Amino acid sequence: MEMNVEQLVTLSEAWLPVVLQYSGQLILAIATLLIGWWLINALTRKVGGLMERRNVDRALHSFIGSLAGIVLKVLLLVSVASMVGVETTSFIAVIGAAGLAIGLALQGSLANFAGGVLIMLFRPFRAGDWIEGQGVSGSVDSIHIFHTTLKTADNKVVIVPNGSLSNGNITNYSREPIRRADINLGIDYSSDIKQARDVLLKIAQDPRVLMEPEPVVFVTGLGDSAVNLSLRVWVATPDYWPVTFSFIELAKERLTEAGIGIPFPQRVVHLMPAASPDKP
Repeated sequence: MEMNVEQLVTLSEAWLPVVLQYSGQLILAIATLLIGWWLINALTRKVGGLMERRNVDRALHSFIGSLAGIVLKVLLLVSVASMVGVETTSFIAVIGAAGLAIGLALQGSLANFAGGVLIMLFRPFRAGDWIEGQGVSGSVDSIHIFHTTLKTADNKVVIVPNGSLSNGNITNYSREPIRRADINLGIDYSSDIKQARDVLLKIAQDPRVLMEPEPVVFVTGLGDSAVNLSLRVWVATPDYWPVTFSFIELAKERLTEAGIGIPFPQRVVHLMPAASPDKP
């Protein structure tokens, strides 16, 4: 029994300085872990709420929240391990090498992911908008993290990678509430330009046409066989194509009724008489 007590005393004398030395670091590390874990959860919830208020896609802010939480928690664990004296240099090297390898292997996918994040954050277009980009135009059917799905006018489905879409020019035809419709045509050189202008402006007296800015008719050029005119009217964006198609047909009918011709390209050929065989 005495030996046991002596052994305990000896062990306590050997371990007590170590316990006293590292207990403070251990308590601080545990406190850091608990507080840091709570702060990370609070931060990810805050970021998720911010993206939700900005109408960011739910799948995206859920994915970003999870990814950010995992990265921050790994960094927290590495920091806590270093506080209690664990060598973390090798851990950091392994994590860095793994991240580099993954980044090189998924370079294209990461570019598309980054493009999807930018599209969903800055919203250059939304579902239902008619856009043109990367050589294709169509209505935005859905926006995903890695790609955007478009439907063309003839109901084809086109999948465009977000990386190339976010880095190129995008034309959004649906963003503004009104658009200008240009009806371009040509009339005979012998026709009265003022009369043709009056005919076209009467066509523009349509309830779908906005009076501000007011409709105008310009002479846009003198072609090889026609005087080129342009009727320009402003309409609500949904009325753009119906107005354009109907006005082209009406312009042809009304100009013909007014005796104003719409010429087509003509070529004059002069035939030279054949040379007489007696003449050189």
